[in-house]
Amino acid sequence: MKLFFIIGAISGFLSVALGAFGAHGLEGRISEKMMKTWEKAVDYQMFHTTAIFVTALLMTKLSSTSLVSAGWFFLIGILLFSGSLYIYSTSGIKFLAMITPFGGIAFLIGWVLLGYATVRML
Repeated sequence: MKLFFIIGAISGFLSVALGAFGAHGLEGRISEKMMKTWEKAVDYQMFHTTAIFVTALLMTKLSSTSLVSAGWFFLIGILLFSGSLYIYSTSGIKFLAMITPFGGIAFLIGWVLLGYATVRML
């Protein structure tokens, strides 16, 4: 539980820092299309950082392997989805964009597990 609060805090910090870097450090250096890709990576990282915090909060009330798994899937999703988009948008290496859907799948699994754990808790 404590680990997911720490992961969430670090990821939230990085989301804000990477968003600011994109807005101020990358503007004019990458194409508009790649800037939108960077912004999508930041958005999804922050959305799922929130999901990690929700997971950690629920873990204070419920001991569930589904919640633990959900937290890890959200983190994996951030690394694969947002991470691949950050690198792709600055490098243009198309292979990296092929990794992105695996991150999306990890996000989906995380949401299913979070929902399952929450329904079981009610």
